Amino acid sequence: MRTANKCHASKQSEGPAFSGLLNFFKPTSLVRPSAMELDRPATNGDGAGAAEEMDLERPFLRRSSSGSRRRRTAGETPLGSPSRRPSFRQEMGHAAAETYLITRLTIVLLRYLGVGSRWITKFLALGFYALLLMPGFIQVGYYYFFSNQVRRSVIYGEQPRNRLDLYLPMNGSTPKPVVAFVTGGAWIIGYKAWGALLGRRLAERDVIVACIDYRNFPQGTISDMIKDASQGISFICNNIVNYGGDPNRIHLMGQSAGAHIAACALVDQALREHQGENTSWSVSQIKTYFGLSGGQVFNVKNCSKPSIDRYNLFDLVDHVHRRGLYRSIFLSIMEGEQSLQRFSPELTVQDQSFHPAIICLPQIILFHGTGDYSIPSTASENFATALRSVGAQVKLILYEGKTHTDLFLQDPLRGGRDDLLEDVVAVIHAGDAVALAKDTTVPKARRLVPEWQLKLAREISPF
Repeated sequence: MRTANKCHASKQSEGPAFSGLLNFFKPTSLVRPSAMELDRPATNGDGAGAAEEMDLERPFLRRSSSGSRRRRTAGETPLGSPSRRPSFRQEMGHAAAETYLITRLTIVLLRYLGVGSRWITKFLALGFYALLLMPGFIQVGYYYFFSNQVRRSVIYGEQPRNRLDLYLPMNGSTPKPVVAFVTGGAWIIGYKAWGALLGRRLAERDVIVACIDYRNFPQGTISDMIKDASQGISFICNNIVNYGGDPNRIHLMGQSAGAHIAACALVDQALREHQGENTSWSVSQIKTYFGLSGGQVFNVKNCSKPSIDRYNLFDLVDHVHRRGLYRSIFLSIMEGEQSLQRFSPELTVQDQSFHPAIICLPQIILFHGTGDYSIPSTASENFATALRSVGAQVKLILYEGKTHTDLFLQDPLRGGRDDLLEDVVAVIHAGDAVALAKDTTVPKARRLVPEWQLKLAREISPF
C-alpha cells in the first residue's frame, strides 16, 4: 500500500438509486435476476444482505465487502504474466464467456428499458452508423485480435469486467510513455475494445496504451465504475514496467462518459491523498489528465439558464433524457438525484473542503468539438473555468465544427493528419527531443473508410 503525504511532498519528487429499478432487480427473483448485485455474495439470512442493499451512501472508491473470488475465464492473461499468450482455444473460450456476460446484461437492461420510440430510433441509427464504418472496424478488429503488439484481457482485479487491453509499440528497446484510457459508452455500453483505434495510433507513435474495462450499468452503478477505473489505474502504475512502460511517464485519458469516470477517480484520489489515506497509487504518478468530449449534465432546479456539462451532472439529466437515455435510468446509474453533486467533478473541485487537495492534481487538458450536440463544448469550457478558479493547471482545446464522434472515430478512420492525436502526442513527448524529432518524420496514417461513408455516418450518428 502507498501512504500519501499530503500530496505536495510527492509532487516535489450515492444516494439511493431509482426505487423502481431496485424493485425490478430483486435478487430473489428467478425471472428477473439482480443486475445491481451480480457481484454481491449470497447472505445467510442474518440481515447482512439487507444492510448491503441499504448501503447506498457510499464514497467514490468504497472498499466493498463483496470480494468474492471469481474463477478465471479461459484466455485471460493472469496478473503479472506479460509474456504468456493464450492459445486459440483459450481465446475462443474467453470470447464466448464475454459474449455471454454482455448478452445477459443486455437482456436485463432491455427488460427494464421497455420499448420506447426514442430508444428504438437511437438503436436503428447506431446500427446504420456501425454499418457505414464497418470497413474500418473490420481492419481495426483484425489488428485487435491478431496483432502481436496487443495484449488482451490482462486481469487487474477480481470483478468480471476487471480486465484491460495493452497496445505495445513495435520498438521496445527503451521504456515508453503510457496512456491509461477509460472508454466512453454512456455508462451502459462502454467496453475496452472501443479504444482499439486510439491504441493502434498511439502505439505507432511509441506510446503504450492501456484500455481499462469496467462494469457498466446494470452490472454496476457509478460508484462501481469509478472503483474499477481506479483499480485499473493502480495496476498500470504498479505493473506497467513489466510491459516496457515508464512508470514516471503515465498519462490518464477518458472519452465521453469515460472522461467523467476518469475525472471522478482522479479527483477522489487527490482528496484521499491529501487526507493522508493509504492508497495503492498516487496522483503524483499521473503527469497529465486528458478529457475528451467529457462533462456532466444535470438540470439544476431554480436555474434560469442551465448548461450542459458532463463534469457537472445536474446539467445533464433532461438533456440525456431527450436524447434517449431516460431520466429514470440515468438517475439509477448515478445512484439517485441526491448523489449528482458527489459525482460531479466540476462541483467537487469548487467545494471548500477540496481546495487544499488542488495541489495534488496533475495538469489537465480538455478537448472538445464545437459541433458536439451529444455533450456541447460548454461542458469542457465550464469545467476549465471551475478548475482555473481554484488554481488548477488546465488547458482547453476546442476543435471547430467537430462532433462527438468526429474526434474519436471519423477523423482517425479518415487517415492523414489527425489534429487530436497530434495534440496528445505533443504533450506526451514534450521534453523528449528524440521522440519529437521522430514525430516530424512519421508517415501519414492511411484511410480506412471511404469519405462518402464517413460523411453519411456523421449525419446519422446517434451520439
